[in-house]
This record gives sequence, structure tokens and C-alpha cells, in this order.
Amino acid sequence: MPATTASRRPLTSRDLPVFKNIAATLARAGVSPNAISFTSIVFGIAAGGAFAATAHTGGLALRGCWLAAAAFIQLRLIANLLDGMVAVEGRRGGPTGELWNEAPDRIADAAIFIGAGYAAGGSPLLGFAAALLAVFVAYVRALGASVGAGQLFHGPMAKPHRMFVLTVLAVATAAVPALAGFHGMSIMLGVVIAGCVLTATRRLRRTAAHLRSQAS
Repeated sequence: MPATTASRRPLTSRDLPVFKNIAATLARAGVSPNAISFTSIVFGIAAGGAFAATAHTGGLALRGCWLAAAAFIQLRLIANLLDGMVAVEGRRGGPTGELWNEAPDRIADAAIFIGAGYAAGGSPLLGFAAALLAVFVAYVRALGASVGAGQLFHGPMAKPHRMFVLTVLAVATAAVPALAGFHGMSIMLGVVIAGCVLTATRRLRRTAAHLRSQAS
């Protein structure tokens, strides 16, 4: 979780009273922002596990696994939101905040997409490819910041967008399990992969434009 607001992703949800109250409560209770960041790993692994379980279950259990995956993805995002709020608004940020802000996200992304690759209707190859590209997109953002271009959160497949499409698919497949038979997860992973390529390209171009402007 960042120690300052400079590297924070702009999120309207940060202004919602419910999250402000939760963050304030956690800060008063002395909960470490790093601990909250760690829970995002737990939720990411749980989401990936729930996705993978859909290939081995049926009936209500199958629907439950899809819904659990969607829920864990959202809990991962809430943890990502609250760690920064506790660190900044709660003034509990520490010297290792930037490290804990980035590393757990990469692990959670990988766990979710690899698990999605093994889901019903998924493809392990596409899951690993999506995980790799998700990490690369984040790397390009960090690269832009390191050369002075600032934190580039541009989409169309930034982290919130990636998690949104997976959540929508999970809820839709829970409602209509037959979607898995049409390789819905493979199609969605393909969309994520294409979106990540476009997102990385956009960010690289903006970083290159910044470097050129600095040289001129």
C-alpha cells in the first residue's frame, strides 16, 4: 500500500462512506496495511481454486464454485482498496508499503488467471498467458513511473477491468452453467489477453512519448 497518494489508482469507491468507515475502523484497531495486502493473496488463491474446482463439480456445488470465485475476486479488490486507505488516510503506512502494494497483486493476479485456465470451459495455456500478460501490464506501469512518466493506469484491461470481466463471467456461468460448454472461460481469457496486449502497448507508447519530450 502506498505511503503517499502519488502512486494510487484513482478510484471513486475510495470516497464511499462504507469503505471510509471500514478503513477507519481497521486503522483504529491497529491493523497493519501490510496484513491487509497479504489477505489479497489469500483471496486471489481462493478465487483461483474456486475457478479450478468448477471443472470437477456439478449441480449446486458447481454454481457455488462460480459464485465463490466471483466473491473472492471482489474481496481481493476490496483488500487492495482498504490497504491503501489504511496506509494513507489512516496514516499507518510504513517503509515497505510500496513493496507490499505491488508484490501481493502480482501473486493474486497469477493465482486467479491460472485457476481460471483450469476452470470448466477454460484453457490452461490461455490461463498462463493471461497471468503472464497481467504481470507484464503492471510492469509497464511501474516502468513508466520509474522513468518519470508517472503511474499509467490506462486500460482497456487494467486490473479493475480484468477482474470485472472475470466476475461477470463467473456470475453469468453460475446462472447458466451451459456457458462453460461453449468455452465461455476460454473466450473471456482470450479477451483479457487481447486487452492486456493493447493496454501494454498504450502504456509503452505514453512512456516513450514522455522520454522523447524529455530529450527534446
